[in-house]
Amino acid sequence: MHLIDITRDITTAEVYPGDPETKLISVRTIGEESDCNLSVLCTCNHTGTHVDAPLHFLEGGASVEQLSPQVFIGPCVVLQTQESVITGEFVNECFPQNAERVLIKSNGAATFMDAAAEEAAALPNLKLIGTDAVSVGVHGNQIRPHKAFLSKGIAILENLDLSEVEPGNYFLLALPMKIGGAEGAPVRAVLADDYIFWTQKR
Repeated sequence: MHLIDITRDITTAEVYPGDPETKLISVRTIGEESDCNLSVLCTCNHTGTHVDAPLHFLEGGASVEQLSPQVFIGPCVVLQTQESVITGEFVNECFPQNAERVLIKSNGAATFMDAAAEEAAALPNLKLIGTDAVSVGVHGNQIRPHKAFLSKGIAILENLDLSEVEPGNYFLLALPMKIGGAEGAPVRAVLADDYIFWTQKR
């Protein structure tokens, strides 16, 4: 199986303005006083490649551990654009009607979806929308695009590294960390372009 890592390093990834900076703090080092290396990670749940749960923008919404793992595992399509705004026209022309998972490659440029795109992208089968931008929204307009997807049960995967990925069909594996009560969580996301799965069931 050939895997393409589409995860950004959480220690070097861009931090959304106003969010706390990431710190990896060493608390033990192998030597005379310790037999192991040990560190503590201090980070925002929305730094680097991560999942937004409904609780992020919806009062009483589901938290990360309540999301089905099946949403983050399965066939997906990678679409490319250089536009800074994802429009309804782009969605209607480029999104496959039966797509369950769509990842948008834009070199981090497509940081905003207009209202028409939000409505059009909420396709009947869509389970997950992903982007290589820091967010599906833009500074000053985060609420509407997030609510448009999260209120319809569509998971949001943000800050992907799609630089080595060509547009096309893949198999996504992007399970979020299980953090009880959290509104978001870091993800280790990969794409398989020649996937083979097997089962012992007969």
